[in-house]
Amino acid sequence: MYSLLVADDHPLFRDALQTVISGGLAGSQLVEAESLADAMTLVEQHAELDLLLLDLSLPDAEGLEGLTRLREVFPWLPVAIVSAHQERQLVLDAITLGAVGYIPKSTPREAMLAALTQILEGQLYLPPDIMRRPAPRTSLPPTTVTATTPSERLARLTEKQLMVLGCMAKGMSNKHIARELLIAETTVKTHVSAILRKLNATSRVHAIVIAGEEDLSFYRANRAH
Repeated sequence: MYSLLVADDHPLFRDALQTVISGGLAGSQLVEAESLADAMTLVEQHAELDLLLLDLSLPDAEGLEGLTRLREVFPWLPVAIVSAHQERQLVLDAITLGAVGYIPKSTPREAMLAALTQILEGQLYLPPDIMRRPAPRTSLPPTTVTATTPSERLARLTEKQLMVLGCMAKGMSNKHIARELLIAETTVKTHVSAILRKLNATSRVHAIVIAGEEDLSFYRANRAH
């Protein structure tokens, strides 16, 4: 049984979300707020909350402002974004600011339930199409092109590091990865550091994005042959 709070000023979406949760997460409750201010008041009244679902178009908090404020005031509370906006950079910025997931409002009911379940189980959720979409490329003079493609970067990783990256892409924590691969958590941390260095990734999320651009599963299958 979970306790969730949705902050969204569209009653129809809140009703739809209520239906999804009551039908798929038996015994769970959904508290509703129409604004960020209401949401913050309700968080103080419901210390047992497991997750806050935040719309990015609230009347008193446009864009990522609401997420930033929530993370500052309630750092203990997991916050996932539910939004009609699906720009790739916006999704990545939200995760960088501490969101535990990003769910487009256009997500079908079953997929929405799967996304919520994944987040509530402690895993990061990102839209699959966002992860597979290549980042915009800028044109540089031939003499200054030094960037490598995702496949060239992935080729630098050992098989064990590819396995760790695959777990990272599923939103697993270091502890979960250690349990999944039957290795020590300190070993996972070592692998993660090596992965970031070899991929020239600036963060864990950046490494996951690189894996998504290349389609890591496809790359590993081809490499095995």
